[in-house]
Amino acid sequence: MKILLGIDAINPDKNALDFACYLGRLTNSKVTGVFLENLEAEERPVVKQMQGITYLDWDVDETSGEHISKVKLVEKNIASFKESCLNRGLDCNLHRDRGVPVLEMVEESRFADLLVIDAETSFNKTYEGIPTEFVKDILRKTECAVVVAPYNFEAIDEIIFTYDGSASSLFAIKQFTYLFPKLSNTKTSVLQINSNGEWHNREKYKLKEWLKEHYKNFQFEVYKGSNNAAMFDYVFSRKNIFLVMGAYSRNTLSQFFKHSGADQLMRTMSQPIFIAH
Repeated sequence: MKILLGIDAINPDKNALDFACYLGRLTNSKVTGVFLENLEAEERPVVKQMQGITYLDWDVDETSGEHISKVKLVEKNIASFKESCLNRGLDCNLHRDRGVPVLEMVEESRFADLLVIDAETSFNKTYEGIPTEFVKDILRKTECAVVVAPYNFEAIDEIIFTYDGSASSLFAIKQFTYLFPKLSNTKTSVLQINSNGEWHNREKYKLKEWLKEHYKNFQFEVYKGSNNAAMFDYVFSRKNIFLVMGAYSRNTLSQFFKHSGADQLMRTMSQPIFIAH
């Protein structure tokens, strides 16, 4: 499996690196660190010459003290990434992408199986909340599965599949299962939240039949109520879970993070979130 780790080259996140390395060890995969540099934001008016004519153009001034300091910092962060992977007994690759971060990351995702990213990754100088606009764009546009890394991580004691009966929610369950076969012995819960608080028996039977081929210990849970509120309450009452959501949940996920107190909880949560597309 090809695992990408999206990294702000100036301000890398250690927690996301730790979790990407955990997934790399779990699946016997390399981790490719994609170091993103927003060179467009660094462009300044620069005096240039062409055929004896002097003119002003927008470009990165590679002779400025600010740029030289930034280059040294990025090189230091790259060396730290390589050392961290080596210390964990993990092979790694390195890509340096110097363009528009969202576009670079989406292109990288086209040729990958999984992208790990920190919910706070941002290329703006002002605080944006959690997740940032960059991460929201990634969730909307990426072309592979995404894991939003947890702020704190100890273990995975339970997998929670969110299921609403749609093809996309079942696709997320399948994709997660195919990417992480070594989690087949982990306690697994299939969660449905709907207006009547009941499972459709025929649907439940077929899903159970499929799950039995992949998981040893699973159960079905159903909650009656509002999707966003119930999801929030359910998730944050548990620890050491891996939450799995389908593409249908991208809007739900956005609302989920806007729930009262979610900003603070995201800073201390121990739940990685898997989003399929």
